[in-house]
Amino acid sequence: MPEDMVSWPADAARRYREDGLWRGLSLYEQLAQTASHWPDATAVVDGELRRSGRELQHEVDAMAAGLHRLGLRAGDRVVFQLANGLRLVEVFFALMRLGVVPVMALPAHRRDEIVHFVRASEAVALLVPESLQGHDYRAMAREVAQACPGLRHVLVDGRPEPGQVALEVLRMPGDAPPGPVPGADRVALMLLSGGTTGVPKLIPRTHDDYLCGCLHAAQVAGFGPQAVFLAMLPMAHNYTLGAPGFVGALACGATTVVARTTHAEQVFPLIERERVTVVSAAAPVLARWLASDWPERSDLRSLQVVMCGGSRLPPEQRRRVEQRLRCTYQESYGTAEGLLNMTRLDDPEFLRHHSSGRPVCPADEIRIVDADGNELPDGQPGELQARGPYTIRGYFRAPQADARAFTADGFYRMGDLVRRVDGYLFVEGRLKELINRGGEKVSCEEVESHLVVHPAVQAVCVVAAPDEVFGERVCAFVVARPGVRLELEQLREFMRGREIARFKWPERLELVDELPISPAGKVLRRALQARLAGAADEPTTAGSD
Repeated sequence: MPEDMVSWPADAARRYREDGLWRGLSLYEQLAQTASHWPDATAVVDGELRRSGRELQHEVDAMAAGLHRLGLRAGDRVVFQLANGLRLVEVFFALMRLGVVPVMALPAHRRDEIVHFVRASEAVALLVPESLQGHDYRAMAREVAQACPGLRHVLVDGRPEPGQVALEVLRMPGDAPPGPVPGADRVALMLLSGGTTGVPKLIPRTHDDYLCGCLHAAQVAGFGPQAVFLAMLPMAHNYTLGAPGFVGALACGATTVVARTTHAEQVFPLIERERVTVVSAAAPVLARWLASDWPERSDLRSLQVVMCGGSRLPPEQRRRVEQRLRCTYQESYGTAEGLLNMTRLDDPEFLRHHSSGRPVCPADEIRIVDADGNELPDGQPGELQARGPYTIRGYFRAPQADARAFTADGFYRMGDLVRRVDGYLFVEGRLKELINRGGEKVSCEEVESHLVVHPAVQAVCVVAAPDEVFGERVCAFVVARPGVRLELEQLREFMRGREIARFKWPERLELVDELPISPAGKVLRRALQARLAGAADEPTTAGSD
């Protein structure tokens, strides 16, 4: 492995290979196996474009040949910011064929973030769409290139500016990509660390470890040749990329259907037309869908599973997903650093609706510890730590971050407050997402799980509001259902009726049209807290103490 990547200990790596967890295949070789096993089956659908496994591999090879002719070589790093589509799939696997390492940026990232990714990774190329939702990525890329002299190429999916290159013209049909396929123990891609604060760190994932996580997640999700997976959230994000994502779907011979939006009016007709069986969604998206009448207006007979990742969906909303979308709900909880947990499709209702599942791989090691690092017995909440065949042992060139994020024996500190019961995890929130109200600790997630059941609430995020007396108070940011009037006292009476401790009741209400969402689909709590801090000297217009 590269010297700037923290590798697994030799004995662990040997065990993972002997146990067949690391299969010695690159991500490209896995795609080639799919094309060989199911050459004529539809692999990807993107609007009117349809590609079989054989056709997809041919396009991947043609793009790889063109990228090589441009000068990209194994070990080079590129910042990859393409939008959802067939082109994203094609270019991603072309890079896998060459051994070029993509840093998986998201369409929502902007200039300063992209500059950071380029500099931190020493990228030689930047791949962007022409434009998306009114944002001109070509102009942004021009500014990034000016700020990063080491950036040799700007590649555009669409019409480039002068000095930039159109991805389409690079395709060399009929040309075989030169050079050997990279070794499975090499870095395949770099993901971005999660969370809502600070600049993301780079997460190096090898072909061996990433494919291990993808395949185990795909098995738990029930993927196979008959599955039709809807890739709706950003496909460059780990969740839609490989948890199990389109990489897992293609590895199992399933069809990936690309969606360019999460809006119900576009997504539900697509589910009907393509007979989609599995959707991977996020909590804010599902909240919008459940507030609409599209579930009743649509033919959802093909839909079998709705998966939710990014943030925990409250039990009541899980029930509503199953009732109104007429499917099985599957909770997906994990991290780009590795560990993936999922509920099983045949789990009893209680586990499907309340738990965050259990690890997808038998070799995953997890432990729950207290503040001093002592392991806790089942049922007691503590910090979740994990290590295993697809959980990294360190970030890319970040020894200070490694010292904070990893234990001396190689466990990754997840930062989540979790209980374990009979192997299943019950996430109670982030360790730092607790409100300290005069010494009483209030879980933001717990309060949210109650408030979201209120008939007037469409979506909610609870954060700490600064307070001179108690230090912090409970503040609820709420998206109300259309046409419904909502006041703070209604929420407090609702909590009283549910017999919830008074110190957990919201003491401030902020009504908003929508909650700020990260590119990964998580609510940006810090953005809401910053809003409160900025309005500390102003009277609130949406609610009062």
